[in-house]
Amino acid sequence: MIKVGLTGFGDHDELYGKMKPADRLSAYSAHFSIVEIDSSFYAVQPVRNYVKWVSQTPDDFGFIVKAYQGMTGHLRGKKNYFDTAEEMFQAFHTSIEPVIEAGKLTMTLFQFPPWFGCTKENVDVLRETKERMLDVPCALEFRNSTWYSPEYRERTLAFMKKEGWIHTVVDEPQAGIGSIPIVSVATSPEATYVRMHGRNAKGWHQSSNPEWRKLRYLYRYSTEELTEWQERLKELEKDSKNVYVVFNNNSAGDATPNAKELQALLGGDDSGPPPLQLDLFDHPS
Repeated sequence: MIKVGLTGFGDHDELYGKMKPADRLSAYSAHFSIVEIDSSFYAVQPVRNYVKWVSQTPDDFGFIVKAYQGMTGHLRGKKNYFDTAEEMFQAFHTSIEPVIEAGKLTMTLFQFPPWFGCTKENVDVLRETKERMLDVPCALEFRNSTWYSPEYRERTLAFMKKEGWIHTVVDEPQAGIGSIPIVSVATSPEATYVRMHGRNAKGWHQSSNPEWRKLRYLYRYSTEELTEWQERLKELEKDSKNVYVVFNNNSAGDATPNAKELQALLGGDDSGPPPLQLDLFDHPS
């Protein structure tokens, strides 16, 4: 089964018009059956938030919860509100428990930063991270191309399969070592995750610009590009029971129409109503 959704549920004005924020998730779930929660990257969310979100969604709705930035090495000098790794991971486990109990946790997403390259030390970090997550399903997304270099690509994928990581296949600009190519391979028979970041190469490396996030994800996929993905997704579905696709090109309201168009290309089973305003591995030292 292929399911399509968006990153976050609060910012898609093209879906909601003037709807109050408190009503938006319920409205979102009429259009899409999965959502990626990204607020959990910036802070481990209070349990009450997940209790509320679970109550606002149908029984077959799924949440993809992004791992807290302290768990993926993004902090780099910024304050970590946890004294130990054990405390941090335990807090995250406690946070997502309502989603697990409701049967609505699709997976957690561990997106590692551009400086997290393919080294023996980082392979060890991945092993330790996976152990700390116990039996919670975990997807892995890299932002450093060395993991998919010719000498390590197959070993990276084999490692993910052995350790039980769900592969995150990405579509993003090809803009140097801090981006990765489309590697359309499943590593889990249960699930594959696909994240559509857009292809704005010029805006990808704008971290010094105050508007960097808006510039990075400013892109609208063409019908031709989405048709390419229609074929890739059907191939991935042969190797994974479930394929989950989210659009992250949110800067100018392009994620929703692109997601809706992909749903239509795939058959429209998960499309819902129209929008309101649709405008390493023995790595040598």
